[in-house]
Order: sequence, then C-alpha cells, then structure tokens
Amino acid sequence: MSDLPDNLKYAKTHEWAKAEGDNIVRVGITDFAQEELGDLVYIELPEPGRKVAAQEQCAVVESVKTASDLFSPVSGEVVAINESVIDTPEQVNDDAYGTWLFCIKVDNLAELDSLMDAAAYQQMIEQ
Repeated sequence: MSDLPDNLKYAKTHEWAKAEGDNIVRVGITDFAQEELGDLVYIELPEPGRKVAAQEQCAVVESVKTASDLFSPVSGEVVAINESVIDTPEQVNDDAYGTWLFCIKVDNLAELDSLMDAAAYQQMIEQ
C-alpha cells in the first residue's frame, strides 16, 4: 500500500478528489481501490457536459476480477475526461494517484470539506 497523498480528499467509495483552482476538481480512484480490483481492463467515463450530484454513480471500472461503479465525490459539471485511460486503463494500476479519470467544475467547493483527509481514509481502509 502506497502512502496516501495529503493534498487529496477521499470518498468512502474510494475515489480521490483534488482541487485544481477555478472550482475544478480532478477525480481518480485510490490505490486501495485499484489493488482490490486487480488489473483494470475497461473504464467507462462520464460524458463531458454531464451534471452530476455528489455520491451519484457516474463511471464504471472493470477488472479481470469484477466491475465497480465510481461515484462523483462532488456536485457539478463534468468538464474533462482523461481519454488516455479509456485506451490504456492499466495506467490506473501503475499510478493510481497520478492518473486522473475526470474533472468536475464544482457547484460548491465546500463539498470537499465533507470528504475524508488522508488520515481518516487510512483509518477507514484498515478497519
């Protein structure tokens, strides 16, 4: 298990969120999630322009073992997707915190405050 980056926020559903400025939040899945899933073979991302609510299912990752829904950690509009992970989903296995999946222009940046910090997420996954 890699060390959790302190500059990210974490959802109970194992997504990470990083505030980028201009109310943009970059989203990916945690190293714990990719380890649990195993080798990723397919990723379905939300369409740019889609409005999502916090905790709304908006993407899917499939591995050799299982498929898992991904949930938006914040509410807003999807403004970008990482097209390269569609062709090479194993990037997430190689570097979960360096590989983002989609970006959301958030309605309210304060929603990030409801997510866990690294210490709280670490505690949750150890239970």
